[in-house]
Amino acid sequence: MTAGMIGSGRLRRALLGATAATALTAALVGVAPTAAAADVRSQQWYLDAMGAEDIWKKATGKGIKVAVIDSGVNPNTPSLKGKVLKGWDATGTKGDETDDYTGHGTTMAELIVGSGANGGIRGLAPDAKVIPYRVSDTERQHERGINAFDMEQSIKAAVNSDAQIINISWGSDYSDIYTQEALRLANEKGKLVFAGAGNSAKEGNKPQYPAAYPEAVAVAATDRKGVVADYSQHGDHIDIAAPGSDIPGWCDKEFKSYCTGKGTSIATAIASATAALIWSVHPDWTANQVLRVMMESASRSEEWEPGTVSTYLGHGIVRPNAHINRGLGKPGDPNVNPLTGTKTIGAPGATPSAGASAPSNAPSSTGSPAPSASDVTQAPDGKATSGTVVAGSGGSAESGGGTGLVIGAVAAVAVVAGAGFLIVRRRRTT
Repeated sequence: MTAGMIGSGRLRRALLGATAATALTAALVGVAPTAAAADVRSQQWYLDAMGAEDIWKKATGKGIKVAVIDSGVNPNTPSLKGKVLKGWDATGTKGDETDDYTGHGTTMAELIVGSGANGGIRGLAPDAKVIPYRVSDTERQHERGINAFDMEQSIKAAVNSDAQIINISWGSDYSDIYTQEALRLANEKGKLVFAGAGNSAKEGNKPQYPAAYPEAVAVAATDRKGVVADYSQHGDHIDIAAPGSDIPGWCDKEFKSYCTGKGTSIATAIASATAALIWSVHPDWTANQVLRVMMESASRSEEWEPGTVSTYLGHGIVRPNAHINRGLGKPGDPNVNPLTGTKTIGAPGATPSAGASAPSNAPSSTGSPAPSASDVTQAPDGKATSGTVVAGSGGSAESGGGTGLVIGAVAAVAVVAGAGFLIVRRRRTT
């Protein structure tokens, strides 16, 4: 066994809130077949709630690139043609980053940048581009030997790419110093990282990684009424929320039909797309400024005490229209992370180059001890935060107490074994 490689069945990882209707994800999120692709746009209820048509008159995500660390991205779906740049396969298995083995990564990409062609999914930031990085989930680990460090190496590769935003719709019950070190590097280099909070609020509500790291923006999921979803994980690490329920995605790796799904995976993609929209309007801003505006312009109830943060919705529900067409939210200090209060390089996100390059050699996997979850002032939780306005709409709805999803990160237990490492992981889509 080579260093960094493990046999099948030893890692445990998963996607958070996968919409792919494989046996695994169907069991996790209750996926049910829906209408044909021609009806998909009508099922994207959140676009209307957010006022997407008005947003697109001023911002479409043009010039912004989003790294999608997932199961791979199929560039040949009608909605993604011409929108997928060169990425990297970190799994060490057969195929490359364009070989999506579940359909999950392709769904995330379409939710972010899809054109809606031929009745496909219309992305919230349709003129942005995606750079795919393929990692392995638990099922794939059972089938073959894989690269044990694919998550952290993918993050590092994305940091060295032209991507301004990194989308991780995966999660794990276990923290991992190597992945956290990669996230710290992303922060230092001015990248904005979104990760799904997890879908297992009803099964113990255990924090999911990388979302629970302070270096990632942890995204919770809401439903059509703007209420936090009962599956969406909660806790003091939640930073922001986005729509995540009753939203279409590819049923499986065959790409023959869409199914409705739910999960913080979806919410994470919508949060990433929101950032792409705002960043495309302000290409000279830093990741810190984009995130600060997202937080300040997020939807909250009137009863929500200023300066507090909810353990269910974080700073509120993403609402790109509030900034793009109403000017809400101030960018603030370009060099201070609004989540951690730490100084960063603060490099502007937009770059003129058009692609991403894979590392010629796998990045080294070194890290440092994991800190505790974000230290933030909490809203009066333990009870629901009521009266939250649905993202982008003029109406109001309750934001009840919720629970979580599961996203694919890396697990924690590292055992030195001869020349290599055995890393025990459970990874799934959120």
